[in-house]
Amino acid sequence: MTHRESRRQTFYLYLFISPWLIGFLVFALYPILSSLYYSFTDYDIIHPPKYVGLANYNEMFHNDLFWKSVVVTLRYTFISVPIQLMLALGFALLLNTKIPFRGFFRTAMYFPSMVSGVAMSLLWYWIFNPSIGLFNYVLSWFGISGPSWLMSPDYALYALMIMSFWTVGSGMILFLAGLQGVPASLVEAAKLDGAGRFRIFLNVTLPMISPVLLFQLIMGVIDSFQVFTQAYVMTQGGPNYSTWFYVYNLYTSAFKEYRAGYSSALAWVLLIVVMAFTALIIKLSNRYVHYEGGGRK
Repeated sequence: MTHRESRRQTFYLYLFISPWLIGFLVFALYPILSSLYYSFTDYDIIHPPKYVGLANYNEMFHNDLFWKSVVVTLRYTFISVPIQLMLALGFALLLNTKIPFRGFFRTAMYFPSMVSGVAMSLLWYWIFNPSIGLFNYVLSWFGISGPSWLMSPDYALYALMIMSFWTVGSGMILFLAGLQGVPASLVEAAKLDGAGRFRIFLNVTLPMISPVLLFQLIMGVIDSFQVFTQAYVMTQGGPNYSTWFYVYNLYTSAFKEYRAGYSSALAWVLLIVVMAFTALIIKLSNRYVHYEGGGRK
């Protein structure tokens, strides 16, 4: 290939990827870099930004609502994410067996994950209604008087956690794919050695699907740090700020108080925290995640 032909192919390469490249620069990279600049300014969207240095970050770490949002978000993450993983894995193990109507149950489990966040929030808003809601109605069958759920500072956050379990079908599908990739020869060898079902799961199945588990854990943590729709539609931050999630706090600062500079600082702290949690999870996973080649990353 001559130098001229190489240059022409390079030209056509950039020509064909230019729509994506322009879109990335204009709609992704520029807003990201702009938000970094705005995080050091006092900017209300209407007036020109005024540079204030680290004032936004200093105010953030001395703001009670900021720390409240951090506590609520971490509490939601550390309780809901592990339960979601266990439920998704449990359903995947069940639906990986030969049971009647297995295809129907797989579809039924995954279907709630296709419902939009707003529609799902409105549905569960009715389910948690203390007077006519389905949840308290079912509890009444057992003689239990259900709480006010979304109207109670003690139960509002737990209600949103319960709602999050409705979408474990998406995680179940990934676990199901991982389970079907476990070599049958390893399972048969374990059976010949006299291993029971629990030992096979612990020593064969779980190590083989550990990369899927790691991926699900990372994505679950990232998603939990970005909870917003449920808090906005169902509780508006909750009674006594019980569902004042981090992203809801960011939204309130940006679109209700018109403090774009302060909200940009919140966004960058969120990015750093998510990256730190992700790096920590990957670092701790080195001893426990097994890959197909037998090595560890």
